[in-house]
Amino acid sequence: MSLKLDHVYYTYSEGTAYQMHALKDVSLEIPDGQFVGIIGHTGSGKSTLIQHFNALMKPSSGTVSWNGEDIWGEGYDRRKLRFHVGLVFQYPEYQLFEEDVLTDVKFGPKNQGLSPEEQEARAVEALKLTGVPEDLFKKSPFDLSGGQKRRVAIAGVLAMNPDMLVLDEPTAGLDPKGRDEILDQISSLHEQRGITVVLVSHSMEDVARYVKRLIVMNRGEKAFDDTPENVFDHYLELEQMGLAAPQMTYLMHELRENGLEVDVHADTVEEAEQSILAALGRS
Repeated sequence: MSLKLDHVYYTYSEGTAYQMHALKDVSLEIPDGQFVGIIGHTGSGKSTLIQHFNALMKPSSGTVSWNGEDIWGEGYDRRKLRFHVGLVFQYPEYQLFEEDVLTDVKFGPKNQGLSPEEQEARAVEALKLTGVPEDLFKKSPFDLSGGQKRRVAIAGVLAMNPDMLVLDEPTAGLDPKGRDEILDQISSLHEQRGITVVLVSHSMEDVARYVKRLIVMNRGEKAFDDTPENVFDHYLELEQMGLAAPQMTYLMHELRENGLEVDVHADTVEEAEQSILAALGRS
């Protein structure tokens, strides 16, 4: 399964005085099994872009294809597409509404027409995968902590067994511990199930640590699409877009400029530590 955008444009309020071009000639393909990050400043087009992935928005022009089929083609079942491409919105806990956690997570499988037994099995598996303990299953989702609500909301999408999981700022508003727990869980899901993950984030440290491919959006256009290491080589250009590379990138470049032969591509604390120790050992 792969998602492909071909020369996609999207314009808000087209033909009015409030017309705004949110996406401009965006082409990309996300093959099965990738862990992709999408970053960009506020208003860069990130959220508009991902809402094209499962047909919540229709391109003004261009095509969006899932597994080789145009999702806006005549007769295409876009409702079924949303079972394959699961989208978790920013602050997804606002989507929780059922009387208890288990019932909330069963909502998606129920809409898929599964039997009560299958709904239960899917929901329990998804809750376990996202690290929600069993003693919370019968609690009201509104009585949970922010991090727990976020896990339940993600489980609700996972219970539909999607091929692609798209997360819009899944750690927004969480403390550092909660943020790390959620992202570690998502990374574990990717490794265990081979599910395609698209992570929209404003944190360069997070994308440096988790993703293998990084797409940078700027004013509705795709500015970069490469490995995080190669993208962060353009840290001066990123700054002009209102972004910043991980702190380690700046540190490693400064050390190199001052004569220490470190790896400037080391953009996590762990990688930087190894590189610095190796460089000091050689000197």
